[in-house]
Amino acid sequence: MSGSDEGHYRIRETSEGFAGWTKLLVATVQLPDGRTIKREIEDHGEAICVLPYHPGRKTAVLVRQPRTPVLFAARQAHTLEAIAGVIEEEDPRACAHREAMEEAKLKLEALELVFTAWTMPGISTERMYFYLAQYSGPARPEIKGGVDDDEDTVALEISLAELARMADANELPDAKTLVLLQTLRLRRAELFR
Repeated sequence: MSGSDEGHYRIRETSEGFAGWTKLLVATVQLPDGRTIKREIEDHGEAICVLPYHPGRKTAVLVRQPRTPVLFAARQAHTLEAIAGVIEEEDPRACAHREAMEEAKLKLEALELVFTAWTMPGISTERMYFYLAQYSGPARPEIKGGVDDDEDTVALEISLAELARMADANELPDAKTLVLLQTLRLRRAELFR
C-alpha cells in the first residue's frame, strides 16, 4: 500500500499480480472527483545505463544481447545497446562499474552522470541513472560477457562515426543508447569526425 498523494490523486491499495525478477502490481487509484480506476505497475527498481567511449580511438563499447520482448514484438532476436542493469545493493556509480565488468569485461574511468530520468513512467517504476564513461587500453575484440547462466552478452567496440551513422539511419533502435550517444555527440563533437 502506498500513501502517495499528489494533486488529490491517491493510491488506495495495491495487489501483487506476479513476483519474480520484476513485480507486477495492480493499483486502485482514487481520482480528484472521487472515482477509482485500476492501473498496472511494473516494479523492479532503479537502474543504470552507461556508454563507455575511448576518446583516443574514437570508439564506444556496446553489448549485443537477446531480448525476449523485442523478439516477441518485432521478431528480432538481438539488440545492440549501451551497458545497463538494475541497481542491486549498491550506489548507482558502483552499479555502473559492476555492470561494465559483467557485461563487457571493461574497466570504466572518468564516470560522468549525465542525468537521471523515468524510463517508462506510464507503466514502470524504473528510474535510470545515465552515464558517459571513458575507458582506455588497446583495441578490443568481441568479448563474451555475462555472469549468469541466462545472460548472453557480447561486447563490441564500434567507431563513434559508425554509431552516429547508424543512429542517423534509424539502425540503432534502443532509446537509452540513442540518448547517451546523442549527448556525447553534442558534448564531444570532435570524437565523431
